[in-house]
Amino acid sequence: MKIRFCGAAREVTGSCHLIILENNFKILLDCGLFQGFHKEQDDINKSWYFKPEEIDCMILSHAHIDHAGRVPKLVRDGFSGNIYCTHATRSLAAVMLLDSAKIQEREAEYHNKNLRKRKKNPKTEEFAEALYTTEDVAPALDSFVSHSYERWVKINDDVEFIFRDAGHILGSANITIRIRENGKTKTIGFTGDIGRPNRPILKDPVSMPEVDYLICESTYGNKEHLGKPDEKDKLLEVIKTACLEKKGKLIIPAFSVGRTQELVYMMDQMATEGLLPKLPVYVDSPLAINATQVFGGHPECYDNELYEYLLIDENPFGFGDLTYIKDVALSKELNTSTDPCVIVSSSGMMNAGRVKHHLFHSIDDEKNTLLIVGYCSPNTPGGKLRAGAKEIRLFGEMKDVRMKVEIMDSFSAHADKNEIIEYIGNQKKLEKLFLVHGNYDSQQAFKFLLHQHDFKDVQIPNIGNEITI
Repeated sequence: MKIRFCGAAREVTGSCHLIILENNFKILLDCGLFQGFHKEQDDINKSWYFKPEEIDCMILSHAHIDHAGRVPKLVRDGFSGNIYCTHATRSLAAVMLLDSAKIQEREAEYHNKNLRKRKKNPKTEEFAEALYTTEDVAPALDSFVSHSYERWVKINDDVEFIFRDAGHILGSANITIRIRENGKTKTIGFTGDIGRPNRPILKDPVSMPEVDYLICESTYGNKEHLGKPDEKDKLLEVIKTACLEKKGKLIIPAFSVGRTQELVYMMDQMATEGLLPKLPVYVDSPLAINATQVFGGHPECYDNELYEYLLIDENPFGFGDLTYIKDVALSKELNTSTDPCVIVSSSGMMNAGRVKHHLFHSIDDEKNTLLIVGYCSPNTPGGKLRAGAKEIRLFGEMKDVRMKVEIMDSFSAHADKNEIIEYIGNQKKLEKLFLVHGNYDSQQAFKFLLHQHDFKDVQIPNIGNEITI
């Protein structure tokens, strides 16, 4: 049996791992989009480390685009098996993949339009082509087969798996696969993305059964997050300073699924308690709006705190001063407005979406504030701003960074190093542990920490590596 690491190897995005059984039965774990500014990004997303038509089935951990974003291309390129996921993941994937396809189409159109402006006779190979289109999404969704948590699902006579709640986003799961070969049973675990305990909205992560081999995420393998009480106070402090004292805009780039709902829910609680200042709050992201509606349809994922809150507030994602914006014209009006407000908009890494426009119009005004609430790939605008960039290129123009940049990693939906250690603490019979979904420096630090906690054989595979187990 072999594991081939086809994405998110020494990188945080593009999750994709292939299990090849001795009889050549092939199981794909995730099929994510590589995200970030990278000169070879298009080539990475267009190429495969396997033949799609040879994959027998896929098991999807959750609907985030860096885990599910290449599924339409996978199906278009020849995959014809089942894609197993949870019920909520199926619902979220429907809106997220359609949104992703529209982004692919718009970016290709934008590139080709500019190419024609620059050149009278551009070459055919210079034109961009969408990775996949909206027409590719429906056939991909037809392959989805959804299941509940905590039930063993039989793929064939020798292979079965179980989902357990990973507590990362709505519907996220860890995956345990039980495989029988030559009279022996081996278990392979894939953490997917590990959520954090005691977070709002979702249930806490549930540890996996003991496995022989574990593929483990390591996004924050070298960091610790703030605790929950400090986080709420910090957010309120940033809002008051940015909007009341400085009388500027507070722009919060946030992933449309998970982060946005958590921010809105927290501000909803502040409004209910009379703590939130009286000022307009905008969620400017059509995808976030659609995803929030999906949240309402999956109460099976809610934690007890949210159930109790629903007794006093029937809409935890809406309060008096909150406005959801879908219309492009209203979004553009926010760019020219000088009134203090809070704008929550995607994408979280600021490399696409409406937030990039808000950033463009606000970044060179020192009265405005940017609050970064999660991981950003180093080469994205978000990654550069996290690193303290004094100027940044947006829409082809260099802009001075005069706005205040605040960072709150506690909002991350990823467990920190101590939370991961606790989460996998029950794994006492591991033969090998593979670290994925993390930058190499973070993984090296986490590997050292794992050794201190008696995890012996810890490996950091590179992209394309194939390891026999």
